[in-house]
Amino acid sequence: MFVKVCGLSTPESIREAVDAGADAVGFVLTASPRVVSPAHVAELLSNVPDGVAAVGVFRDEPVADAVAIARAAGLEWIQLHGERTPEDVTTVHDAGMKIIRAVAMGAAPEAFENWGEDLLLVDAAVPGSGESWDYGSMRDKGLDARKWLLAGGLDPANVAEAARAAEAWGVDVSSGVEQSRGIKDLAKIRAFVTAAKA
Repeated sequence: MFVKVCGLSTPESIREAVDAGADAVGFVLTASPRVVSPAHVAELLSNVPDGVAAVGVFRDEPVADAVAIARAAGLEWIQLHGERTPEDVTTVHDAGMKIIRAVAMGAAPEAFENWGEDLLLVDAAVPGSGESWDYGSMRDKGLDARKWLLAGGLDPANVAEAARAAEAWGVDVSSGVEQSRGIKDLAKIRAFVTAAKA
């Protein structure tokens, strides 16, 4: 099970995620209670070992701006939320970067088609809300043969069952491992990764 812990902003939270076995860590570079600056991300990257993907998260920014900001932060992965096109995926790849394309679980069927992204992320109807939803509904989306991440409303207590219900390839968490909005709980990070990997 591939595990991404998102919205990290301190060396301690990154180290906890990595030590617990996370495969990817995410940094929010768009308007959010979890936002960090590109310069801060560049400093934090010394805590991310080789083999762990470091991802810059963007919402509605034009893809060219997201690429420029991610590059300034020293990142090779970009996660794009919002209204996107197959051309956006191509732009990220042409820049020599990898892309996680995020879609809401209620998006139109064509949003779930393979646009050539490295990973697809399926989030709750309101991304970033932390609201849980009918994870089993993902079985009808035809994603069995693809690498995709389940997100939205996941926490240490429900991640294992949610991932099983959705038949997910991987999972992504942010608010589910916080003690308050934007502030990570180190024990919850470890518990989440452990539960997902088990």
